[in-house]
Amino acid sequence: MLPRRLAPLPNSRLLFRFLNPSLAMSPADAAAAAAHLTTASDPDEDICSSPAAASAPEEIAPPVPVPTPLPPPPASAEERVERAWAHWRRLGSPRLVVAPMVDNSELPFRMLCRRYGADAAYTPMLHSRIFSENEKHRDMEFTTCKEDRPLFVQFCANDPDILLQAAKMVEANCDYVDLNFGCPQRIAKRGYYGAFLMDNLPLVKSLVQNLAGNLRVPVSCKIRIFPRLEDTLAYAKMLEEAGAALVAVHGRTRDEKDGKKFRADWDAIKAVKDALRIPVLANGNIRHMEDVKSCLQHTGADGVLSAEPLLENPALFAGFRTKEWKEDGNEDGDGGLDPADLAIEYLKLCEQYPVPWRMIRSHLHKLLGCCFRVHPQVREEFNAQTKLTFEWLHDMVKRLKELGGGIPLYRDQTSLQSHTITNGLAASNA
Repeated sequence: MLPRRLAPLPNSRLLFRFLNPSLAMSPADAAAAAAHLTTASDPDEDICSSPAAASAPEEIAPPVPVPTPLPPPPASAEERVERAWAHWRRLGSPRLVVAPMVDNSELPFRMLCRRYGADAAYTPMLHSRIFSENEKHRDMEFTTCKEDRPLFVQFCANDPDILLQAAKMVEANCDYVDLNFGCPQRIAKRGYYGAFLMDNLPLVKSLVQNLAGNLRVPVSCKIRIFPRLEDTLAYAKMLEEAGAALVAVHGRTRDEKDGKKFRADWDAIKAVKDALRIPVLANGNIRHMEDVKSCLQHTGADGVLSAEPLLENPALFAGFRTKEWKEDGNEDGDGGLDPADLAIEYLKLCEQYPVPWRMIRSHLHKLLGCCFRVHPQVREEFNAQTKLTFEWLHDMVKRLKELGGGIPLYRDQTSLQSHTITNGLAASNA
């Protein structure tokens, strides 16, 4: 039987307190909050189902291996750095990475991006307290498979012990346990996690140290920059000294939430890369492979993360771009890739690896956005469909293909050369 979805709490105050790791709850409130782990009344909150999924094995995650002893602590800072690089190289020095996205970097989408050039991927952010306390929530929110590697599993937290308890549950099935120190959203401020822990660096240090000293896999951290460069560098160095084996730097401050309005500061990322001795990933302004090449050249980073652009173009890391770019004068490209075909691939992966319908609905709006703009009546039909099925969705995509008007994605020799150069740049940094 497939895991059931979280249904809304009848009392929104309880839901807020349940999701907020900094607030204590009475036993009665905690019981009421846990009681919402039932089948959701909103069909979009249900796990998708299909004949293929029904006949597939129930278990998606690989078996948990027999625990191995903790590695001995590094004898020196130099040994810690050597271990960080040795692990990175064992994973193949992944350069092109799918960034963590709430409700969007789930298993089927990660697998789609891997088919089109992604070397590694992050899970969506997981809430450490809920994850550690609720088995049904764990079964629903963390799924993986043997092909889903290298994998970063990301948590938000503000309690070192609760974080460690959650991390222990996933360490056998991932390559890094990642700490989210970059979320700038209001819910992170209320819950006291993400980028709002930048105001409490002793707590940040304790979270990293506790994980690094008690896990069998390395710890990574995803951060944002401070307004002052010297503060950013002190922050990054503290993370390395606390035991982080990799740092991913989003080149925007906590207040720069709009990626379209604020350009990521690659100079700041370069300064962090120059200051640290462990692998550093760059995040921000990665829309296509030319951006990857430019970012790696500018920052010297060991890889890049992309988020929002992948939602509209999961083939970004394979060098595909939009038709508008092709019309700029480059006519040496290969055949176009229809966004509708990407949508079909994604749907088939969802049939193989079931997820909530709300995630599927969100992805299809992004993947088929260019088609919906030309045929808004189909989008209206999609939005009006309260209970989705794979049969209905496949039929919708088929109709869009027949109607035409979508913007194909193209790849040319420049993109392929950029990928080769990218490989060389990353290798030279290792």
